[in-house]
Amino acid sequence: MGDTFPPEINGAANFSERLAAGLTRHGHDVHVIAQAHDNRQGAFREHHSGATFTVHRLLSMRWLKHDWIRFVYPWRINANARRIIDEIKPDVVHIQSHLLAGRGASTEALKSGIRIVATNHFMPENLIEFSGLPRFVWPLAVSLTWKDARRILMRASEVTTPTRKAADYLEKQTGLRGVHAISCGIRASDYTPDFEPRTENRIAFCGRVAPEKQLDRLLEAVAMLPADLDVKVDIVGDGDQRKPLEALAVRLGIADRVIFHGRVTDQKLRRVLTEATLFAMPSIAELQSIATMEAMSSGLPIVAADAMALPHLVRDGENGYLFPPGDAWALADRIERVLRLPEEELLVMKNASLRLIEPHDIETTVSVFERLYRGEQVEDPVTEVAPLSAKLREQFRSLRRRVRGVSALD
Repeated sequence: MGDTFPPEINGAANFSERLAAGLTRHGHDVHVIAQAHDNRQGAFREHHSGATFTVHRLLSMRWLKHDWIRFVYPWRINANARRIIDEIKPDVVHIQSHLLAGRGASTEALKSGIRIVATNHFMPENLIEFSGLPRFVWPLAVSLTWKDARRILMRASEVTTPTRKAADYLEKQTGLRGVHAISCGIRASDYTPDFEPRTENRIAFCGRVAPEKQLDRLLEAVAMLPADLDVKVDIVGDGDQRKPLEALAVRLGIADRVIFHGRVTDQKLRRVLTEATLFAMPSIAELQSIATMEAMSSGLPIVAADAMALPHLVRDGENGYLFPPGDAWALADRIERVLRLPEEELLVMKNASLRLIEPHDIETTVSVFERLYRGEQVEDPVTEVAPLSAKLREQFRSLRRRVRGVSALD
């Protein structure tokens, strides 16, 4: 139960979808409580991520200051959660948010003595821009929101979040202890790396086109890049910042090199990633960044802001570079570093991304949650990969050079 689920596109919705599908494939009877987007309330069998399970769609309303956020009716969530819980009699309730759907579901689960597991995807930076509150009250609003989050999350037997850094952040903000770091997980085999020599330089971004993603800095950085790199930019996703960013691209003189794809199919997204040279993530509010994980699974070097959980995925100098958040000049510098790499050096970075994403397999994530649901003690999955030694890196480069030399002779 959470406050976002497909057809909405964001990290929390993607995780909820993939976890539900994975649990279904493991033989569990999965039910999801989510918003209705078409004024039809009811239980529907829906197909998501290769699996079919039941989604209980509840009437919802759009947050007027945001172009896609929808919330279930708050005055009905407890009654609806009570009805659904009485009907399906779940063994465990897993909430993905403390705001509305998760609040109602946890309230009713607590009354029935049902085990609760909670996952936090919440960061105030993702919502405060759309609150309608004047900026001078934002610090107070954020503080009160975290106190509210603590009250709801304390109902859970176990609390999780996607990375250790995110877990430390949550513990600091709420005073909770023992928060598990469990990756959102990804099925890397769904993505296709391209190891052929590049024929052009393409930068990809996918995600919500929202203020905290700082895509204006990406466009500014692209405008600073030397003309000989002839860079193209693919922005996949939609949001309230799209029109301002399109106008910014015109002002910067790069509109002919920036493609705003909007929302696309999974197949189109994967094709954009396969065809890219690198992936840029300038966001300052990522608790894990599934989009970055998708790019890594596509064998892309990553240039990302040194903020929140992104350093957990990007090892500076190995599978990409980090840059100071908000610094467009530094972002341009890191992008140019990658694009200037000889092909064999670029291949080293591409393979490093594939190597670093291996521990984030979705099957590991599903199995850990199954154990949490049963009340078993779990060790957080290890997602850190030992650094590639300088000697091994040089051996890999030499191997690539030899392979390309043999190919040239053929």
